[in-house]
Amino acid sequence: MSGATWDQAGGGVVDLVAGVPGGVMTTAVRSVVLPSGETIAALGQGTWHFAESPARRADEIAALRLGLDLGMTVVDTAEMYADGASEELVGVAIAGRRDEVFLVDKVMPHHATRVGTVRACEASLARLGTDRIDLYLLHWRGRIPLIETLAGFADLMAAGLIRYWGVSNLDLDDMVELMGLPGGDRCQTDQILYNLTRRGPEYDLIPWLFRQNIPIMAYSPIEQGRLLGHPVLYEVARRHDATPAQIALAWVLRLDGVNTIPRAANPEHVRENAAARDIRLTPEDLAELDAAFPPPTRPRPLEML
Repeated sequence: MSGATWDQAGGGVVDLVAGVPGGVMTTAVRSVVLPSGETIAALGQGTWHFAESPARRADEIAALRLGLDLGMTVVDTAEMYADGASEELVGVAIAGRRDEVFLVDKVMPHHATRVGTVRACEASLARLGTDRIDLYLLHWRGRIPLIETLAGFADLMAAGLIRYWGVSNLDLDDMVELMGLPGGDRCQTDQILYNLTRRGPEYDLIPWLFRQNIPIMAYSPIEQGRLLGHPVLYEVARRHDATPAQIALAWVLRLDGVNTIPRAANPEHVRENAAARDIRLTPEDLAELDAAFPPPTRPRPLEML
């Protein structure tokens, strides 16, 4: 993929857009390669808080369907979201289009025993109305040993109910432990909170993951809208004839090996997100954003929302 990657020596971003500073990134090359070798869209769709209001249901379904039309084919949900109702809504939205979708779902930590993981996945499949989940994640780490969860993932893969597995909200020490377990090297991603205001993972977690060839899946890339009033973000957006949200998304997408799953609850918002794929931030933009949102200078615990 053309884009940017992590400078292992300096811990920074290296421009790889056709080897030309300020080169143009087009939607055609916005993709991420998983350790399995499969390529997925770099910009997907999240569904946190979907299905919580009947009044928004039609817009949420329309948004997901439009996102598929625009190539945002990674759709992320979880058994936790709206107590399973988000999965049911996703099932309606992707009905008849299942083969277009790279479907991501998550098991809650207290379900993540070997048997519990299988049962939770089967319940999610029933709500989704599908026979498989493409990428099944441990939502965050709880008290159940990782080795039990991995055994459940292995059972699900053997049964053809999931294609791949990964984790979410695991920090560096957890990832090191995971990779040391039998089968741990089959992990396909770590889904983490990462945006301009949550840059802690840049110090150690992201470089480590990239050395292991494990991509990240960034959730809440615009901090649920809270960072959009920052004046520097507005100034960068003005130069690109864009919105602050598009700049925030373009900043997350600047790295090769990053997929992000913003939530868009209506079609207009989906179009706005999709257009962010064509924004190429300049060195000047990145320097201004670094000054306004400084990168970490020491380790920080992984944050969660």
